[in-house]
Amino acid sequence: MQVVDRTPSSIRTPARTARISAHLAQRVQSEFTTRWDTLWGGRSLLHGLVAGPDAVRLNGNDYLNLTGHPDIVRAQTSAIKCDGEFVIQSSVFLLETHPARALEKSLAHWVGKEDGLICQSGYSANLGLLQAIADPQTPVYLDSLAHTSLWEGARRAGAPSHPFRHNDPQHLERLIARHGRGVVVVDSVYSTTGAVCPLEALVDVAERHGCMILVDESHSLGTHGPAGAGLCVALGLSDRVHFITASLAKAFAGRAGFMTVPAEIRSYVLSTSYPNMFSSCLLPHEIAALAATLEVIQRSDAARASLINHTRRLRARLSELGYPIQQGTEQIIALEAGTEPATMVLRDRLEERGVFGAVFCAPATSRNRTMVRLTLHAGLAGAELDHVEAVAAEIAPLVKPWAWPIARRLRGGGASDEDHA
Repeated sequence: MQVVDRTPSSIRTPARTARISAHLAQRVQSEFTTRWDTLWGGRSLLHGLVAGPDAVRLNGNDYLNLTGHPDIVRAQTSAIKCDGEFVIQSSVFLLETHPARALEKSLAHWVGKEDGLICQSGYSANLGLLQAIADPQTPVYLDSLAHTSLWEGARRAGAPSHPFRHNDPQHLERLIARHGRGVVVVDSVYSTTGAVCPLEALVDVAERHGCMILVDESHSLGTHGPAGAGLCVALGLSDRVHFITASLAKAFAGRAGFMTVPAEIRSYVLSTSYPNMFSSCLLPHEIAALAATLEVIQRSDAARASLINHTRRLRARLSELGYPIQQGTEQIIALEAGTEPATMVLRDRLEERGVFGAVFCAPATSRNRTMVRLTLHAGLAGAELDHVEAVAAEIAPLVKPWAWPIARRLRGGGASDEDHA
């Protein structure tokens, strides 16, 4: 009997595929395959075990534990059911009556700014904004740990990029004196270490030298400040900071990015920022969910308090056990083993015992600062924190955190800040 293959031709595995160029194959070999085979031992550094139902997941960014919140789900499903006449188009075409505009203004007013733009991601927000406000005649001064999207934005603008030492206002001031006024770019809370930016001192430096300043609040919006409005609001700096950006995939637990812009240049940014011009707008159910999330976040003081308490507790215990985590203070905790092989061992020891973090390696960090990043959230139960602490104590003699390169640097009085991820 003849067996007939009824698989649709469009999804059958092709018998042959077009071969990549020899040059690309060589690049893959030198830039990745060798790393995979040697440093990673033939398996992925990023993908370890599958987390079971009893695992403690510290590898997400939903800081306030909002995923599945009934008010957000209700708003999203209602929009899906009711709004069948929307047009998928670039956000540059959206009129003032579009729901996205109400959300943009609500977010902007929340953080003390005049107006703003919603876009596809925090990466797009940073890249697109810097592309619009900088150019080859505008020096951009970036904290050495600033997010990669900020570095890419400066590169896309063709702007001269000058890194300053992490959280070092004095070094920034010397660079500006040498290269002239431009744009200062920082994160409010740094995504790899959980370190807080000394915003007041940096704003003072920027103002003295006539610079604009951009603050990426991805890891403080929702978690810091009154009603979660962020670090700029908490410090009373919103009227002195020129631009605030954020990923809405952190405390908002959604898929979008946001930037504030003065109303007078909103149309200019819209017509200059390539990520906004050449990406489709968010869908109505996404806008509805984000608008509902904003309302939930504003009344989530109890969740913010829980997050602070969890952070203080776990940081204190890890420090007692000898883990060198002094480079940060917030809900992001970096277990910086240093090398990729050492980080794989750390990841495996944690996951074997049901604790899952996220591995950060080059290009998210420099090659000698690979880490397992633990991100805490408000919904953690006491028993889960107990388990994480017990696991950290059990594996400490196996992974020897007191011997990691970062521990030696901290004992020596400082840490390298060569990352720009």
